[in-house]
Amino acid sequence: MTNPSTADFSLNATTVSPELIDIGINLTHDSYDADRDAVLARAAAAGVTQMVVTGASGDSSHKAAALARAHPGRLFATSGVHPHHATELTTDVTQELELLARQPEVVAVGECGLDYFRDFSPRDVQRAAFVRQLEIAARVGKPVFLHQRDAADDFIAILREHRAALAAGGVAHCFTGTAAELVACLDLGLAIGITGWINDERRGAHLLPLMREIPAEHLMVETDGPYLLPRDLHPKPASRRNEPAYLPHIAATVARARGESFEQLARSSTRAARRFFQIPEK
Repeated sequence: MTNPSTADFSLNATTVSPELIDIGINLTHDSYDADRDAVLARAAAAGVTQMVVTGASGDSSHKAAALARAHPGRLFATSGVHPHHATELTTDVTQELELLARQPEVVAVGECGLDYFRDFSPRDVQRAAFVRQLEIAARVGKPVFLHQRDAADDFIAILREHRAALAAGGVAHCFTGTAAELVACLDLGLAIGITGWINDERRGAHLLPLMREIPAEHLMVETDGPYLLPRDLHPKPASRRNEPAYLPHIAATVARARGESFEQLARSSTRAARRFFQIPEK
């Protein structure tokens, strides 16, 4: 794999300041099995000092929590079932996820929500699983890490119904929606997570003018690795695998779209992530 430090970034490890927090990284994915420690080392060298490891199923949630326990203060976890796996959310799994969500290293419930783009789980099952996880978040007093694709109407309607019970709020992870969807999310008090989707001129260009509409205290950045490798990253790694070391590249794009310096964006997004997930300074 190409070492990210040699990539043609607008920023490199010697100029990345202040630190960044990657709020969504699928670090339990098997593509990281052979070099996970090296991935963490490259992230640190790039100024990405803390990360939230996404739980997307019962199994990956347990693994995410274990990784967070192995790297205290550096890694944190979420506990949840992605809508693709909604059929797996049995009563037993629901109870396991709630027990995990109560652990200190777990900072959010999810990844949960709706995905009508692929429909890997029936839509009624997705909606039921979504509600169950919102109820977990309300009981444990932690925020929700939210997924939505091609399901905005149902997603917003369900969140409106349950929002009052979600004292810790939620974050629209990997936001790729329209201006109207952004307004709906912000009206619900949601934080917004921006990924390398914004670096794709084919499908993410509409996000650029929306960046100025997001209050700084609601804006966070993430890679969603190993997915969503920034399309405008050069040279690209041979594996085409995304990883946290590329977060500065994404953050720089967001900063330019907002008319801010990289340093301003890094400080505000890191401050927002700390407050939202209750992440202590490293």
